[in-house]
Parts: sequence; C-alpha cells; structure tokens
Amino acid sequence: MPNLLQDWVTLQAEHRPGELAVVCDSQALTYADLERVSNRLARLLRESGCRKGDRVCLLLPKRPEAIAAILAIYKAGCIYVPLDPSSPAARLTKIINACSSRFILAGARIAEWLQSECAWELAPSEIAIGWMEADQPALPHLHPAFTLSDLDSASPEPLDQLTRRGDPAHILFTSGSTGIPKGVIITHDNVIQFIEWAVRYFDIAPDDRNAGHPPLSFDLSFLDIFGTFAAGAELHPVPTEINVDPANIAQFIRDRELTQWFSVPSVLHYMAKFDVLGWNDFPRLKRVLWCGEVLPTSTLIYWMKRLPHVQFTNLYGPTETTIASSYYTVPECPHDQLAEIPIGTACDGEELLILDDNLQAVPAGVTGRLYIRGAGLSQGYWNDPEATARAFVPDPFSSDPSERIYNTGDLARRGGDGLVYFLGRNDSQIKSRGYRIELGEIEAALNSLAEVRESAVVALNGGENDTALICCAYVPAAGIHLSPAALRKALSRLVPNYMLPVRWRVLDLLPKNGSGKIDRRALKEEFSRYETSATVCGSPAPRELKMSD
Repeated sequence: MPNLLQDWVTLQAEHRPGELAVVCDSQALTYADLERVSNRLARLLRESGCRKGDRVCLLLPKRPEAIAAILAIYKAGCIYVPLDPSSPAARLTKIINACSSRFILAGARIAEWLQSECAWELAPSEIAIGWMEADQPALPHLHPAFTLSDLDSASPEPLDQLTRRGDPAHILFTSGSTGIPKGVIITHDNVIQFIEWAVRYFDIAPDDRNAGHPPLSFDLSFLDIFGTFAAGAELHPVPTEINVDPANIAQFIRDRELTQWFSVPSVLHYMAKFDVLGWNDFPRLKRVLWCGEVLPTSTLIYWMKRLPHVQFTNLYGPTETTIASSYYTVPECPHDQLAEIPIGTACDGEELLILDDNLQAVPAGVTGRLYIRGAGLSQGYWNDPEATARAFVPDPFSSDPSERIYNTGDLARRGGDGLVYFLGRNDSQIKSRGYRIELGEIEAALNSLAEVRESAVVALNGGENDTALICCAYVPAAGIHLSPAALRKALSRLVPNYMLPVRWRVLDLLPKNGSGKIDRRALKEEFSRYETSATVCGSPAPRELKMSD
C-alpha cells in the first residue's frame, strides 16, 4: 500500500521497469524513465531552494515532462498547484498570488505571462522558474533556476521523503464568487483512498490503456494519472488541440486502442451530436466514465446502442470531496430519453447525506440538500478560514466536534430503489409564475431533441413580482436552421408552458470554463447585457460567448 501518491510509480519501476507509463505522439516514458526523470527533477527543486510545504506551480501542457513534474513536486516534499495554460494572464497571477507560490515549473507559456502587465503585480525577483524546455528562454530578463538540460547532471537517486500521508498533495483553484479563485486543499490520503477504490471497482489492470482527457488543472485528471500508475497501466494524454474535436477524439480512441475514457459529459455529447461513433466501434474500449455535469440521457442512449460491449458509469462529486464521491454503472440502455440517471451510491469511505434546512435527514423521495462526509473531504480552502467554515460545517450526527460535512450546494433525493438522484443546484431551482421549477429538467428536455447540439438554461431575477426569467442559450445541430420560435414549439411538447424560456440566444458555441463545463456565469451576463434583443420570436445572429474568469 502506498504511503504517498508518487510511491505507485516507484513500485512499478521496481517490478515492471520496462513497461510503458506515459505515451504521447512523439515521446513515451517507461516506468523506469518516469521514476528516474522525476527523481532528478525533485533534486533540482530541492537544490533551488524548495522546502517542505512550498507551493510549486506547474504551467505546462499535457505531455510526459508535465507528468514527471507532478511527481517531482511531490518527491521534493512540496505542494503541487496546477495552472491552466489556456487561462488569461490575469487569472494566473491571481492564483500565484493566492497560494503565495514563488516557484513555477513552466515552458514557453511562461514567456507570454511574464510579458503581461499583471505579472508584475508579483515581484519578479521573488519568482524562481524551472524552465522545462530544451532551449534557453527567449526573454533576456528571465534567468531560470534550472533548465531541462540540467536534468542529465542531477542524481537519479530518490530523496528522503519529508511528506506524510495526511499532508496536502495539491491545491486546485476553482472559481470564486468574489472574483478571486478559491484553492481547494487535497491531501495524499484523500486521493489514495479514492484511487484504491476505483482500481478495485473498475478492475483497472496493467494491460489497460487509459485516456488523459481533462486538463491537468481539473481534478478528474488525478483518476486518469494515478489510477493508471496504481495499476501499472499506460496513460495516453489527449493532445490539447483535439480536446473539443469530436471526429479527432474518436480517431484517437481507435488509434491508441484505448480501454478507458473519462471526461466531462459535454465531450460525449458533442461526439454523439456529430455522430462520430460507428456501430461496435472502439473494440478494445472497456469503460466510459463521466463526471462534472449531467449527461443527457439521449446522449447515453446513443453511446450505449453503438458500444454494447462497454461499461458506462456516472461519477458524481465536487472538487472539495476529491474526484468523485458516488457512482452508478448503468445496467442497460435506457428506453426513455427523459429517464433520470442516478448518481447512485457512495464510493467506499464516503457517505451522501440528504438533509433539510435544519440539517436533519429527509425521508426517501423528499428533495433535500446534499452533503458529503468521509475519506475524500478536503481540509478546506487555502488561506480562507471563513469560506471553509461556510462550506464545511460540523457533522450533526457525530459527537466529535472536529468531524465535518461538506455542503455541496446541490439538491438531491433518495429514490425507492435506494439510489441517490441529483436534482440540480440549490440556485438552479427557481420560482416562476408561481411554480417551483428545476432548470435541469428543462435542459434535459432540450438536449433530447435531435435538432439541438447543446443547450443551457439559466435564470435572471427581475421579472414581475420577483418571478425569475428563464433564459435558454442553444447551439443548433450541424446544418440545421433552428429559430427560437421553432425550438420553443418543439420544447412545448415536452414540458409545461410555465417551464418554457422567455428569452433565447442561438450561438455558435456555448461558453466553457477551463474544466470544459458550461460557463453559466458568462451566460447570465450575456442575457443581462442583451435582454432587449433576447426575445421569444427574435433570432439574433449566431455568436460565440467568451469564457469568464
């Protein structure tokens, strides 16, 4: 049993040194290679002044050196802070400031950041940079603590471990309501307990070839990386340039003969809407997993009909509870496109609690607020005790005052089958025209329509008598002209009149955040900005919304 996350690679390097660990188009590392490179890089970090508990930011695309860098940060006794290379420079600066990092492992992307005005909100002399490129940086004022070429001169022998299993492994920054990203602290123990469950449940084995689709800054990536290493399998990072290209993703699965695919639902939805799967496609694929949002049942039906040999599992869990807290493997292809897919039952060591406003358990069938407790619970938010106290509240069912439960902000109910059903966010259940409405129900109906590639429904305040205004943004299926009036008519066959949106936008692409989820805040801002032109009968020119910070 590993004590720390990096121990899985060390064990594989001892027992299966020549087996492939990370495979990219132009480069592959065996477990022995990965162990050796990460040991050398860990030494360079220590020699550059990194000490136990220091936050080391990583600003690299998904490639073998990035995976080795994550391991090296752990081996040096430091805390890994992933930065999304696609993020605006201003947001990168906010994260670096928030975690008080003074060391960055980076490549060419750092040059663009350093040339931005917001980078100089930090004192450049206090920022040490490990340059993860073979060539020297082009910026004359940038003097790295070390470069990739220094690896060869560093010792490949392992360092003494300074970290304990309960220590922080990484800090994952999510959007904050104040505009300042919130850093979620996740320990080695949090991840190890989940990975050990996942490897057992999914029977991940050395002959598996697992995709690495999510960005390294997204918590789903830890299942891809460490689920692979725990089993001694192969990790195949998906190139960033094809991340949202349905046809190329499908070809990647075929060419790499992948056995496991894990992503947010929007990727699966796009692949279905563009009809890129053949019948009995991907013959080596064993498992498809999704997490992060609701997968339209119509999309699930598409996948399950074409891939009858594949196991499909819905995972649920916020970043604050480590990757996922519950699971549901779909036993058979649903017959109804509007059928609910449960989030299922808790993973080992976790517990899902459905409580009322007084933190008392509600009966089966009754909607309540979803709380989580157990092995995956984060220590809280980095340097933000107030936000931590609001989200992580004392466990009302424990006599130990230190025990906490996490308020997910989601609504759920327990069905008569004992399974838990996700019903949306607390703030996505609205009152309109006197009715209580769950926006997710409207989205599910929209996404079941063949004419719609993807859609999102948000609500604005400010209607008559404080009634919420339901707004819909959608992307028509390829080659289809779909006016708001036509879509409203089609939707009216599926939901009551009081659920029909009153404002509409037709777009080329829905805005996404860095994790690939729909950016609902950007949509709300869009509808607020264009409320005079967003009408039931109008059909504004298609346009793309930009991702908000």
